[in-house]
Amino acid sequence: MPKIIDHDQRRQDIIDVTWQLIVEGGIEAATMREIAARAGFANGALKHYFPGKDAIIKGAYEHSLRGLGDRLAAHVAGKRGLEALEMSIRFTLPVEQEDATAARVLLSFWERCVFSSELDHDYDEHLAEWTTSYLQYLREGREDGDIVTPAPDLQLANEIITMNLGATVTRVVSPARFDAALLEAQVSDYIARLGRRDCP
Repeated sequence: MPKIIDHDQRRQDIIDVTWQLIVEGGIEAATMREIAARAGFANGALKHYFPGKDAIIKGAYEHSLRGLGDRLAAHVAGKRGLEALEMSIRFTLPVEQEDATAARVLLSFWERCVFSSELDHDYDEHLAEWTTSYLQYLREGREDGDIVTPAPDLQLANEIITMNLGATVTRVVSPARFDAALLEAQVSDYIARLGRRDCP
């Protein structure tokens, strides 16, 4: 009787191996040959599951996003407005070791985006989704009277994303300079400014 192959599980195994290789040695370590060897495939067999390396890298990136998204959804469930916004900002900062690991994968993905229009497009879609969530929380915060700053909501959402991305880069590239307490204080200050009319 022929062996039944779970192709979805094989694809997930390849993604898991790629994710681990990137964590260990960056995107350079995740060569097609090394991915195949670590996953237990013959060289060249990966093409049966992914059209190329970019598709595998995208899978590893989405693996990180799914984990973060699931944990974040659990944290903000039942919350809205300013409370949901603050919780979302704090939760997505790369403070814990698990977050630092995911940040390394993200940084490798950004590097690959520079040379791949397909991946660049995918990341643009992710940023758009991220922005939409923040805009919803900001709108709710204004409805609740907690957010009164005259600064436009789109500007505020982009500031949050910039703060998060900057923290991600610092956490990976210069961990000795990464001060989690200072970053948390910056978030507290940012949230406080949203409730002041004199802070554009």
